[in-house]
Parts: sequence; structure tokens; C-alpha cells
Amino acid sequence: MEQFLDSFNTTFTSYAAMLWYHEQQARGSRWERHKISDLSIEPLGMASPLRLDLNRFAPDVEKEAVEDTAKNLGLAIRIGEELYPLRDTANKSLLDRAKINGTALPRLSREDLATVLNYCLQLFDRDALVLIRDEKVSAVHSGDETDYSVLPIDQLLTALQKNLDSRFAGNVFKEGYADHSIASGEWIMPRQREDLIGIYLKTLKAHGRGRLADRLVPGIRFLTSDTGVASAKVSALLLGGQYALHLGSGIAVDHRHQTTVADFEVALDQLFAQFCDGVAKLQSLLDVRLEYPVNAMTRVCKKLSMPKKEAVEAIRMFEMAFGANVATAHDVYVAMQEILFTLKAENAPQSKVLAVEENMARALSVRWADYDLAKPVEY
Repeated sequence: MEQFLDSFNTTFTSYAAMLWYHEQQARGSRWERHKISDLSIEPLGMASPLRLDLNRFAPDVEKEAVEDTAKNLGLAIRIGEELYPLRDTANKSLLDRAKINGTALPRLSREDLATVLNYCLQLFDRDALVLIRDEKVSAVHSGDETDYSVLPIDQLLTALQKNLDSRFAGNVFKEGYADHSIASGEWIMPRQREDLIGIYLKTLKAHGRGRLADRLVPGIRFLTSDTGVASAKVSALLLGGQYALHLGSGIAVDHRHQTTVADFEVALDQLFAQFCDGVAKLQSLLDVRLEYPVNAMTRVCKKLSMPKKEAVEAIRMFEMAFGANVATAHDVYVAMQEILFTLKAENAPQSKVLAVEENMARALSVRWADYDLAKPVEY
């Protein structure tokens, strides 16, 4: 699949391949500061005359990139003397620069939306930081470094691998993923299995969960974005089961306040502590007995704003497995991971998946007894 397509995504089976991809991407990307008032938007829908006039675009823009944008966001942006198609990832940041939002905007024709955006952009004399990548503008961030700081993905990866090699010898890259919104990768630490989760595994076996204990291995997930979807983040996980078990909200460095890759490196020092804290909380759920686990799961999912359709299905599957029997909060937390599994299988927007992951991690600290009530509850 061509990289200029809005729908482009790719996977990696080795760290070297993922690092090389992001190094090449960094070399081919341009970060430029321009006055917001100097930006102008033009309609680029399927019926727009601009779609058939490739000569009006910057020299590196191919016909296929123009056609792809015409089918998707349907807008182009003029930066100085150059015109570029706007990638769908740039939509939110562009609206932020224009200080407009609302459910009516997507319903406007591309011509009307371009007019509204241009009226609003002219009101601001501040800078915008524009990301030009793969023949399109992928983001229009604030140009103030306190509002947006560039954290090159290849440098973040290098810092992360260096830290893992230093602290978790024998770590193994499991898989990686990239699209125009996010970059992510997973590592496992098989040599640290006993040190990081040994006590938890023994407790699992003591509670009759030996099959699960035999499969689990500590791991981490790295996630970042150049387009405003996510901070530079590393989360502790338990991998090997049917679902990845999240051990908290993760270590995150925001693209704000002039943060640098060095700040990310400093934050990584907290990774071991996050493992210990997350595993302790997960282990404690094994001792929380629930008389009405289906009701408790339903109430907690509502409390944490889990997406209704996916949550209802996860609750249904849990009820089929446990019926009216007593269960532990650990059983419920494991069952809740089905929500994330379903979202990913449905190709839900990554921003939605990330929000659900953040909220779900809060379940580790919930007072489960407050939700273990006999009275049923509708979602």
C-alpha cells in the first residue's frame, strides 16, 4: 500500500525494521512554522476543479495523493506558495488553530467548510507548526513550543531500546505498527519473568489459575504520535494470555512545554516501579470476592465509560462463563479486556482505543465492594 494514502498502515516483525522505517520517515518529513493567518484552505472534493489541476500543487505531490484526499477529507492547504492535500489526521489540529468545533462542521460542503476555516484562520497572528509528510500536510499544530514539542519517533525508539537493554537484558521485540496517526511497538522481557511477576504467578496458581500463569510474560507497549493523537508513552503489560493485561495508565511524556527525548529517557526510569505497582494492584484483585460479579462488572464498566456495545458483549460473555457463581475482581478485570479486543477487531479509531485503555486501567484501583450489589443494573 502506498504511503501517501490516508489509510496506509504497516507492521514490523523486528526492531531494526521499525527503526529504519521511522528514520526514513524523519528524513522525508518537514516541520515548518508559518503564521496561522498566512494559511489558506481550498476545497478538494470529488467535484472540485482543483482535483483535476495537478499543476497547482507542490512539485512532490502526485495525482494519486490528490485523488485520495478528494475521497476523504476533501480539503487542500496553501502554505506560502505551495499547495498540499490535507490528510485526515490534520483535521482536528486545523480546527484547533481556527478555534472552531461542532457536529455541524462535517455536514458542510467542502466549499463552505473551506470558507469558514479561512474566515477564522485570518483572525490569528500566532504561529502554526505544520507537518508535511508523504505528499500531504499531516498536522497543523500550535507553533508555540510550550503548546507542541516535536519528539522524533526514531529517537524515542533508540532511547527506549537503550533503556530496555540496560535494565531488562534479553528483552525481545514482539511486533510493531505504524499508520499516519500513531506508531507502536511491543517488547517482552522473558528473563525478568520471575523478578517482575513471580509472586503474582504463584498467587494465580494458588487461586486455581495455573493455565493462565503458565502463559503470562511481562512486556511493554510503546506508543507515540506526531499528529496529536497520543503522548510518548510506555505501558507495562502482561502478555501471553488471550488478552493483554494492562498494569496501569503508563509512563507518558506529553508533546508540550518544550519536552525533549531526554525527558522521555528520564521518565523511563519509572518503568520498573510501574511494573511493581501494577502487578501488586492486579494481584490484590484475586482476593476481592464478588457475590454479584455480573452486576459489579456492569456498574464498573458504566463508571469507567466503557463503550456500550462492546461492554454489553463482554458482560454477556462473562455471564455465560460464570453464570450466577461467585467470582473475583481479577476475573472481572480479565473479562473486561474483551472490550479492547473487540474494538481492535472492529478497526475502531486508535484514539478511541487509547481512551478506553486509559479508562480501563482505572479499574485496578476501584473499590469493587461498592459495585457488588444484588440489584441488577441496565447499561
